[in-house]
Amino acid sequence: MDSSITDIEQRLVDLEIKASFAEDLLDDLNRLVATQQAQIDALVQRLQQVQQQAAAGETGSFRSLRDELPPHY
Repeated sequence: MDSSITDIEQRLVDLEIKASFAEDLLDDLNRLVATQQAQIDALVQRLQQVQQQAAAGETGSFRSLRDELPPHY
């Protein structure tokens, strides 16, 4: 009977270890998702700024390739 109790205890310890690793992995993934969401939010905001500039006709440093033609054309 002692061997079945130690088997059960060992299985319980193994399950607790697995649960601990799963919890750590979940925490890491949550941090990663939060970081990526912050990056996505920043990119969306920047895209909106660029769209507003384009709608307002602000070209900034954009130059047409026709302005870059060599003088012999």
